[in-house]
Order: sequence, then structure tokens, then C-alpha cells
Amino acid sequence: MSQVVDFNALAKSGIQRLRAYDPGHDLVALRREAVDGLTELGSNENSHGPSPKAIAAARSALDEVFRYPDPLGGDLKRALAKKHGVTTSQILLGNGSHELLMQFAQVFAGSGDEVVVSRHGFAVYALAVQAAGAKLVLSESLPPDAAMPLGHDLDAMANAITARTKLVYLANPNNPTGTWFDADAFDVFIKRVPANVIVIVDEAYAEYVDAPEWRSAIDWLPTHSNLIVTRTFSKAHALAGLRAGYALGHANAMAVMERVRESFNVNGPALAAAEASLLDEKHLKSNVDATRRERDVLSAALSARGWKVWPSQTNFLLVEFGPETANIEQQLLSHDVVLRPMAGYGLPHCLRITVGRADENVRLVAALDALKEKSHG
Repeated sequence: MSQVVDFNALAKSGIQRLRAYDPGHDLVALRREAVDGLTELGSNENSHGPSPKAIAAARSALDEVFRYPDPLGGDLKRALAKKHGVTTSQILLGNGSHELLMQFAQVFAGSGDEVVVSRHGFAVYALAVQAAGAKLVLSESLPPDAAMPLGHDLDAMANAITARTKLVYLANPNNPTGTWFDADAFDVFIKRVPANVIVIVDEAYAEYVDAPEWRSAIDWLPTHSNLIVTRTFSKAHALAGLRAGYALGHANAMAVMERVRESFNVNGPALAAAEASLLDEKHLKSNVDATRRERDVLSAALSARGWKVWPSQTNFLLVEFGPETANIEQQLLSHDVVLRPMAGYGLPHCLRITVGRADENVRLVAALDALKEKSHG
């Protein structure tokens, strides 16, 4: 028998040190084992469901799955251009925004380059940097006594930029903390960033924001050619299973990115569903409004039980359960309730809880109450 090749040793140095993205749980296996169904509140999905028009469009597209999808994504790009007031040449489509976030580092950063991210930013940013072989520069989040604790410290991030910096990743609102920064803070920040440093603002949860001081970074695109904004159809549009996302930026930046985009990276049903969902503004508003209401209800319920709930402008809550966090998370699995542990983000005493439908949130709170009663019994 021949010797097994050490493929890790053959990989690029950045890949050798890389850990694969952690999905949290084997949800497919948990679904099979759940007797009364699984309450999945760990992946920030939108269980209110997609627009019926999006489902109809996806089903119609299935009739032509023997054909390749439109490699240009023309219809979706035109709908996005109209919505955001940009040209189609300023749009890049992706297999979810996850793919695009990875590719920006692949294209613009490498050995000897630096990329600045916030300490508690989305895990994919660090993965993207390491896979590209660049140096990850972690900027500490705002301290507990700040107005927005655990949020991005934009001043510190600007100070972390050096002559070697190629990219800065921001999330507004941020995953997993739910925090956000206001328009004035971003305006000060973007003006401090050198023109040759690309700023990527991940707005995966933008539709859920109702804070009056927040503004989308899209508003700064006309005046800052080094700015790129990413969005997704996985969250508010409830199309996580189809994988469609996009980036907005200067046409020159998008043209460079097109060189590495896979020819048919967004499948036909996803293109059709995303376009239909974008046009069904009534359904989107209904979904977002329902989640905002439930966010307030769930936050109040958890706070009333003595747990610290961080402010959120997303479809999830970051909740601090204390030293018993890991035990609580595991015990909830016995009640067929799945939350997301945060130890990997450096927040071992916290769980991230997706804001589900009213019935899902009630089941979660009931399970937590049962655990509390058991521990006091």
C-alpha cells in the first residue's frame, strides 16, 4: 500500500494554518433525531419564509435546469441597479455574499499584505485573509463601558491602517454582536482611509435596521471609489437555501473581480427567485416588521429572566448567560432547540439566538424556563 500524501504540507502556508468554517451543529442529523421537530435558532435564517412569488419563480426556472444559468445575471442586475440607483457595471453577483467576501481577499491581498478586521467581526473575514496568505490585523472592539459595547471601534481601525494594508472589513450591523455604527461615525472613518485601501462593508442584515442614525454605506459609493458594499438574499429575503448575494462598488473594481468569478456561480432558480423577491416589497416589509416585533418581545422576555441581552439591529440577539453558557446550550439540544455557541468568537459566556417566529420564540423561552426550574429543583 502506497504512503498517504501529506496534502496539508503541500498546501499554501495560509491554508495550512486555516481552520474550516464551523457551521455550529450537524443540523441534518439533529432534524432526523427530533421527535417533535427541531427549533432552529442558530443560523440567523428567516423562518417566516420567502415571498410566494420567489418560490413560483424558482419552480418555473426548474423547467430549464438542463441549461446553464445566465452567466451575466442580467435580469437580477437590472432589478438591483434600479433599486440601488447604480449601473449594472457596478454590481457583482455571488453564491451568497460569503463567496464574495472570500474572493475580495483572494484578489486584492496576499503575502506581505495586511487586512484589518474587528475582534468580534464575522468569522469569514479572518478565513478569507488567512486563505489569501495575508496578515490578519485584529482591532479590539469597543469596551464594555462604551455606548456601543462590542461594536466596531472605527477610530482604532483607522489607526491600524498602515502602508501594507490592502483591505478593511466592516459589518454594519455586525454578526455576531448585533451592534451597528451610525452615519456620522462612518463618514469620519471613510474620509480617513487612504484611497488605495479597499473598505468592504458587509450589510447582510441591513433590511432589519430601524435605528434612525444608521445609513447604508451605499450612500457613499459615488464619492469613494475604494468602497464596496455587500448584501445577501439569505436573511430578510429568506432565500438562504438558494445562495444569492451581491456586491456594489466602482465599475473598475467589479471588472477586476469578474476575472475570478466562476462562470455560473449563481444558479438559475436562485437568479429567478432573487429577482422576484426583490420586486415583492410588500412581502419583504411584512417579514421585516414581524422580525422586529419579535426581536423586541424576545429581548424583553430574556432580560426579564436576568440575562444580559445586547442591543441588536439584526434578526438575532447576542445573550450573555454566564459561566453556565455551554451547559445551557447543550441542555437545550435535549429540548430540540438549537442556538449558536460563541466561544469561537471569544465570547464563551454568550449564545447567539436567531429571532424566529412567535411560536419558535415561545418554545425557546419555555425550554429555558424548564432548565431554570430543573436547576433550582
